[in-house]
Amino acid sequence: MITYEPFWETLEKSDKNWYSLVHKDNINPATLHRLKHNKPISTVTIDLLCSILNCKTEDIIRYIPDKK
Repeated sequence: MITYEPFWETLEKSDKNWYSLVHKDNINPATLHRLKHNKPISTVTIDLLCSILNCKTEDIIRYIPDKK
């Protein structure tokens, strides 16, 4: 399972917030909704978020193996 929990932690530590991502950095609110609900996003979006937040991919996304 992919989780974007690290994104929210990274966002909280940054000087950015939901409003600034949408209105200053032109991130679509639907993208933030997808992140909130662990829905798929593109690697282009992950790259853009890393650039905006000046972070690494692991600060945005985490893989958690499914329990079998």
